Amino acid sequence: MSKIPVIVVFDVGKTNKKLFLFDENYKIVFERSARFMETFDEDGDPCENLESLRLSVFDSLREVLKRKEFEIKAINFSSYGASFVYIDEYGKPLAPLYNYLKPYPEVLKKEFYAEYGGETAISAATASPVLDSLNSGMQLYRIKKERPELFKQIKYALHLPQYLSYLVSGMEYSDLTSIGCHTQLWDFTKNDYHDWVFQEGIDKKLAPIAAASDVFPAEFPGNLYKVGIGLHDSSAALIPYLTSFHEPFVLISTGTWSITMNPFNNTPLKAEDLEQDCLSYLHYKGKPVKASRIFAGYEHDQQVKRIANFFNQGISRYKNMRYDAGIIDELLEERKKRNEKMPDNHKVSAFGVRDLASFSSDTQAYHQFMLDLVVQQKASSNLVMGSEVKRIFVDGGFSKNVIFMNLLARVFPEVEVFAASMAQATAIGTALSIHKHWNTKPMPNDIIELKYYATTHDLSL
Repeated sequence: MSKIPVIVVFDVGKTNKKLFLFDENYKIVFERSARFMETFDEDGDPCENLESLRLSVFDSLREVLKRKEFEIKAINFSSYGASFVYIDEYGKPLAPLYNYLKPYPEVLKKEFYAEYGGETAISAATASPVLDSLNSGMQLYRIKKERPELFKQIKYALHLPQYLSYLVSGMEYSDLTSIGCHTQLWDFTKNDYHDWVFQEGIDKKLAPIAAASDVFPAEFPGNLYKVGIGLHDSSAALIPYLTSFHEPFVLISTGTWSITMNPFNNTPLKAEDLEQDCLSYLHYKGKPVKASRIFAGYEHDQQVKRIANFFNQGISRYKNMRYDAGIIDELLEERKKRNEKMPDNHKVSAFGVRDLASFSSDTQAYHQFMLDLVVQQKASSNLVMGSEVKRIFVDGGFSKNVIFMNLLARVFPEVEVFAASMAQATAIGTALSIHKHWNTKPMPNDIIELKYYATTHDLSL
């Protein structure tokens, strides 16, 4: 029996770790999951158990290598960003895998920005809002200032995807999708590390940069598969769209956050963009992607509970509620009478301060909430859209919400709006990034299912 050629992809999230085997048509032929294990750093703050993660990678690999029906051609990794593994000259980790939500010392933060021109200047150059430990460059700066002896021992600080790759290939490299995502390390105006990185000697602790499409041989003798250098998960999820569509588009990736990504907008971020939660990051070919975000999924969870409790309904009722254009038209008439305008601040929707007693039913209330949410989404997406965009793709949870999708089509009548469906976009993108090194077939063009939402008239706001 001939073996099935496959690629192994490790998709390491904050709460779930997944392993997938994809065949040459990018169909999942095997998968397994593991929960993350938590430990604590020297300050008592929670963090990922690095040793457990390392063992999980090797245990999973051993399991798939035993399967005689598969021929492993390549391995690649994607992971959440803003997390460094600090290794010594022997590749041994020197410190915990610090949580990117770890509190950052205010005094040190003020010292840094005072030294290097202020928050606005640094943020604009690095396309990174000030996010404390979520700016991973600030984690290295902190170690240098607070723990100089540890800093001296560090050979390289590897972002987590590159550390996972190093475990299998033994090769130490940095990757632009990790460096270029809200780290405050990369200067988008000169396409190199920011001056502060060189002045502090941080650049010497960062491994050489390799392309996301590069592969290396496995460290283990007798294995012929290729090993990719790993990708930041946000960048990986965009790859299937970039390989499938070449006309300008934006992707609205929805979950807890609703993130609008425009890989065709490379205009520099302005101070007001940063204040409105915009950032830029680098996709797998090193080009800037302009992005904006709102906390839409989180707000949806909170407001649905509020509506359900007030009207004494079950929360599951709103999961598949049908779109009623008549209710929306009534709500728009009421909006017009109140002379309600587009909000100046898109960070929260208007629904949070609405009186639920003013609605005749929970159906009307939910339609009003979705209308408010889509108004907020339009304001956020407009920050990065640009006039050249012809299509909007929506993936994740809201792509399955027909009220959200119909309203989005109405507020963006000048572009085509699609709900996109693809199983494991991040993992598939990670596999696609090294397609030419393992797959003899052409790039697939049918891995994304699209549902078009047409509108006969726009939604005047």
